[in-house]
Amino acid sequence: MHFSIPETEVRSDENGSTYVAYNIHVNGVLHCRVRYSQLLGLHEQIKKEYGNNVVPAFPPKKIFTLTPAEVDQRREQLEKYMQAVRQDHILGSSEVFNSFLRKAQQETQQIPTEEVQLEIYLSNGQKVKVNILTSDQTEDVLEAVASKLDLPDELVGYFSLFLVQERGDGGCTYVRKLQEFELPYVSITSLHSPDYRIVLRKSYWDTAYDSDVMDDRVGLNLLYAQTVSDIERGWILVNKEQHRQLKSLQEKGSKKEFIRLAQTLKYYGYIKFDPCITDFPEKGCHVIVGAGNNELNFHVKLPSEQMKEGSFKVTRMRCWRVTSSQVPVANGTANPSSSSKCDVKLELAFEYLMSKDRLQWVTITSPQAIMMSICLQSMVDELMVKKSGGSIKKMQKKRLNGTFQRSDSQQAVKSPPLLDSPDPSREQVVKLSTKLSSVSLRGLSSSNSASDISGNDFHGNYAFEGIGDDDL
Repeated sequence: MHFSIPETEVRSDENGSTYVAYNIHVNGVLHCRVRYSQLLGLHEQIKKEYGNNVVPAFPPKKIFTLTPAEVDQRREQLEKYMQAVRQDHILGSSEVFNSFLRKAQQETQQIPTEEVQLEIYLSNGQKVKVNILTSDQTEDVLEAVASKLDLPDELVGYFSLFLVQERGDGGCTYVRKLQEFELPYVSITSLHSPDYRIVLRKSYWDTAYDSDVMDDRVGLNLLYAQTVSDIERGWILVNKEQHRQLKSLQEKGSKKEFIRLAQTLKYYGYIKFDPCITDFPEKGCHVIVGAGNNELNFHVKLPSEQMKEGSFKVTRMRCWRVTSSQVPVANGTANPSSSSKCDVKLELAFEYLMSKDRLQWVTITSPQAIMMSICLQSMVDELMVKKSGGSIKKMQKKRLNGTFQRSDSQQAVKSPPLLDSPDPSREQVVKLSTKLSSVSLRGLSSSNSASDISGNDFHGNYAFEGIGDDDL
């Protein structure tokens, strides 16, 4: 997740005194407003719990009132501090840091703690209404949904909650996976738009884990509904014969066989992102990026109108980063999900081993760049756990035992409607595609380097140094 403090505000407290508020944005959207003293309190807490050696530098106190230039300097310093804390594996996942952000989010949006009903959507459009507190964190809401559906405790970690934006064309955009530092009710309410919803979706990449989920009735229904939905929206490619087989299995109610057949299809288990721009293989290419099967898949439209397709394996990525920059909005209108009169331009850049001795930076410009980065990181985490002989359950946070009571009235997961006929235009796109070859990589500029990408950035973990594809 990308933390930034792009702006400050002069505000008044209940006594009428003015103070400077620092607006913390996450992924370009306002998360909370905090005072310097609040962040200093957070710093002291972290220092007390983890020691001086691991805590990043914090901007010092000033005796006199700050000038506008000094306020801006402090803003930049606080932004770097927040980014450094978040990027530290221990500090960024600590309860001290996350609880501070949750409390600040609730106070900023001025939503009191009370019991409310929150709608969570399944992949087939079915709504699950759960009774929660406005102050419940992401894990609490996920457990509430699992309880309502009667999903076993041991399978809760296989699923996550995602913030999704419904588009006017009937499609949807996966904005982000809800994090431990936010309150889902506050997050969805603060957007002030009916286009956003929270969706339950599986959160693993290795299809071998499907067997664990399918052993349970509710898990099977959730996975089945997601698979049908991904086929309907064109995320999974299906030809006419495969469609006929799938529809036959669906009519028979053979859900496991349906999923097993779907597992053999192209792009099963991928998340597809909205069309965006890349500099590979040429600058300014339009691309549809998909994440899955431990890779980023590119479906590129070249300036010559030629279509190409290729994949970048996470095991060949040396590192990646997301950069952000503020872009003024035309006509002075603000982004509806931001308090600033600027849009945030996000870029994901990764350094890729093109050949044995040649690394090259590839850049994607997309509002979903951070979601792509999260996908990359979760793929790497999953591969590393598998490499060490662990399981997906070891990747999940330790959950409290015996503190969550099951509801007496569980909600059933309904089966989705029968599949529509495949869109003929999708098959045409596949036929137009040609694989990226070593020839198409020749002659590309090698000037893309770390210095070419400016703005506030953070890095993904170095992926598998010393571990080859054959080792995984």
